[in-house]
Amino acid sequence: MKLQKININDKKKVFEALGCDKGGISILSKKSSLQTILIKNLHVGAANILKQDALSIGADLAVPTGVIVAKEKYVDAILIATNKHLEILSRKELSQPFGLKEFAKELKAFINLKKYPTKIMGVLNANEDSFFKDSRFSQKDAQERIIKLIEDGASIVDIGAVSSRPGSTPVSWQEELQRAKPIIDTIYENNLYEKARFSLDSYEPKVLEYALDKGFSIVNDITGLANNEVCKVAAKYNAEVVIMHMQKDPTVMQENPVYEDLIQEIDDFFQERIVKAKDFGIKNNIILDVGIGFGKTLTHNLQLLKNLEHFKHFNCELLIGASRKSMIDKIIPTPTEERLPGTLAIHLESINYGASIIRCHDVKEHFQALKVQEAINTQEIL
Repeated sequence: MKLQKININDKKKVFEALGCDKGGISILSKKSSLQTILIKNLHVGAANILKQDALSIGADLAVPTGVIVAKEKYVDAILIATNKHLEILSRKELSQPFGLKEFAKELKAFINLKKYPTKIMGVLNANEDSFFKDSRFSQKDAQERIIKLIEDGASIVDIGAVSSRPGSTPVSWQEELQRAKPIIDTIYENNLYEKARFSLDSYEPKVLEYALDKGFSIVNDITGLANNEVCKVAAKYNAEVVIMHMQKDPTVMQENPVYEDLIQEIDDFFQERIVKAKDFGIKNNIILDVGIGFGKTLTHNLQLLKNLEHFKHFNCELLIGASRKSMIDKIIPTPTEERLPGTLAIHLESINYGASIIRCHDVKEHFQALKVQEAINTQEIL
């Protein structure tokens, strides 16, 4: 007899390969998915009840010393449980006091999270002041560049006509449309929208409407649907929307950004904007972007990447765009042109933590890296 520690990515596939009974595969998969969930401001009475209920089913709740004698009225705790445990607790706590009924309802969001295939969003800029010069293209070169992005592996192409780098200044919607229109027209006239999906990186309703009327299907809004008119336009064309979090605006966003509770504040923001989107009739997929580098320090960016999986409870696709950003330079001083290795490291880790859309400048290199990562993650254990 020999023992071997294994890492399981596709749990159902492994149990099928083992020859397990079909009826038991679903149960075994749930039992092999361990989750660690931080619970904040839990009533001490709820903590004691939840601790006992968790232990009774084989899960556990980590609590501070003194909970059993109610030293503090509210505490933080960490629930350690499989998906099967979460299912049991989400039913069991519905009849309990101290706020556990609401806890049970929220807990359901962490069970059976959707899985999305990984997609690459290639970047093409129609402005002269984007931070990475190799992403800038004129109308003359745009068609050739777009075809190359698609051939290299991009299933989405994101067009931008206004820089959002730190310290950048906004332009009028008329100027933005003047820059973007030739490229949008090229895409439409050559039916390129049949080869890939197109996204417009904009928060101007009139510019977005022009693009959506010409074959675009995604609104990539760095303001996170702050403008009601953007919501109306997206709903009118049944477009997908990318809701990104940004503290302040690009002109001042990197001037000492501060958060009391980074993860919770961004979670609250997403919750509010998802409700807003649905209230305006946006029915298509909603994509969430934590906004790496948009009003965040290096510590904030790293914390978000490490805790990206938390935001999966919204059951929306998660987009990460850290391509060649200055956070790499803050870790190890590197000019923009030499930040591809750091970019790949960030994006590959992001996928492990739940991202399914990678926004990048270097599509060919990302496609190769993602294929290798996929081969490793789907390699059969047995």
